[in-house]
Amino acid sequence: MLLCAMAALAQAQNLQVHYDFGRKIYSDEERTRQMVTLTFEQFKADQLGSWFWFIDLDMYHDGMKGAYTEISREFTLTSTSPSSSLAAHIEYDGGMTTFKDGGGTRFQNAVLVGPAWNGHNSDFSATWSVQAMYKHFMKYKESKAYASFQLTGVWGVTFAGGKGTCSGFIDLWRGEQANGHGQLVLLTEPQLWYNATKHFSIGTEIEVSNHFIFPECASDKSFYINPTLAVKYNF
Repeated sequence: MLLCAMAALAQAQNLQVHYDFGRKIYSDEERTRQMVTLTFEQFKADQLGSWFWFIDLDMYHDGMKGAYTEISREFTLTSTSPSSSLAAHIEYDGGMTTFKDGGGTRFQNAVLVGPAWNGHNSDFSATWSVQAMYKHFMKYKESKAYASFQLTGVWGVTFAGGKGTCSGFIDLWRGEQANGHGQLVLLTEPQLWYNATKHFSIGTEIEVSNHFIFPECASDKSFYINPTLAVKYNF
């Protein structure tokens, strides 16, 4: 989940509440998937570039399931046109999760670095970013550290006189299976919002992934589509 009004505002933040239908669609493979996800995200520009971070809090009906965060910093290097620029992107990804029957684990932390090409149209109603990064997964327990890469695209489009917003991201990276063999992992989360007021929106997010979710039963399934019903408050 990414904030997409990147160059249009010096500072922006929002709170999202997503009701997740995944555990109902995949009652075997995702039977312990979260019911609700709370997301808080913030973007802030300064003279050197920008900060962006978000945190997802996954919830069961009786408490928190886990948390995941991404924190990134960009340093603007040069303008490539009046409406686009090249930046150096540095990022940290990490989090943790718990299990319904007790116990828990931490996600394998990762740091990323690479160039980002950012742009917008004349009135900032459309923004975009393309990032090509070296990704390093850190050692965690039995999981060894390893080098990887990630390609990321981010977009945001406002339409219908500001009443509609389509935003989201797509990530493609190299992951490793338990046997050490590499595989490509795809994750994209497009969002569609109806902006009822300046501050309040209602909409949906559709998480589409391949080799991202580990099934909770004996299954070879790797491709999942998990929709949500969501509300958002823009501060």
